[in-house]
Amino acid sequence: MTGFRSIFAALAAAAALQAPGASAQQAVKFTLDWRFEGPGALFLLPAAKGYFKAEGLDVTIDSGAGSAGAVNRIATGGYDMGFADLAALIEFLANNPANKTQAVFMVYETAPAAIFTLKKSGIAKPADLAGKNIGAPPFDAARKAWPIFAKAVGLKTDAVTWQNMDPALREQLLVRGEVPAISGFYFTGYLNLLARGAKPDEIVAFKYGDHGVKLYGNAVMVSEKFAAANPKAVTGFLRALRKGIADVVAKPDEGIAAVKARDGLIDVKLETERLKLMIADQLDKSGKFGGAVDKAQLEKNIADVVDAFGLKAKPAADQVFNASFLPK
Repeated sequence: MTGFRSIFAALAAAAALQAPGASAQQAVKFTLDWRFEGPGALFLLPAAKGYFKAEGLDVTIDSGAGSAGAVNRIATGGYDMGFADLAALIEFLANNPANKTQAVFMVYETAPAAIFTLKKSGIAKPADLAGKNIGAPPFDAARKAWPIFAKAVGLKTDAVTWQNMDPALREQLLVRGEVPAISGFYFTGYLNLLARGAKPDEIVAFKYGDHGVKLYGNAVMVSEKFAAANPKAVTGFLRALRKGIADVVAKPDEGIAAVKARDGLIDVKLETERLKLMIADQLDKSGKFGGAVDKAQLEKNIADVVDAFGLKAKPAADQVFNASFLPK
């Protein structure tokens, strides 16, 4: 623990140096999409190092319980900003066209959706999923995007049967053999399977991105009210975030120290590996962490999600993503 105590001390010192004097701080309530795990370091580290305070922001970061819930928190004004899957925002805007919640910074360049199975199931390729049950909670992002993946790999949408289950139980049920496959985020499912006794060479994972599915993943989102009243605060938040992401990529252990400061019960080794998997697969490979999107890809993503989710309306690209807040 000595190493982590020294990192905590360094983070506290950095925050003290970054904090402005007596100037008023703009309060920002921010929601994550999930529990305090490795990927949360992208936000918790810049907070711990005082990067948000240096922008004049007093940021409160809370854990979440899924992207749909995070989007709803922001859209209803319970939170000013947050982190959630872009598909969840597209779905919300299609069902609530008058709402002006928008994504303003793309963090996950690729959605981490995946299907997991074990070699003993006999499922060696996506086509082998036909006729099988796949376990996941109804709100799971990979489950909801299944029609997009199925189309990409030549399966019919109804080729599988979905089995509802608690998100905390799905990996355990797969290891026990009670379900032949599950869906989830890659960096979550893979490590949870290892933690529940599966061996690395037993795990078979079909990442959506490796099978022709080009979906953006999680983005920073902002409520209409907060964006309209505090545009400089939004840009300041994104500037601090960009700096924090670069720090986390350079020193993942420092990022995990910030996560552990928020949840002392985390498994440091497990969450460090989870963070590294996310960095390798989801972040901007150029290392610039610009946060922008390609409009053509965004428009295709919107069309794919609308089709896959059976939505009645298709939000415009500029309704979904607003690049005007990105720092220069």
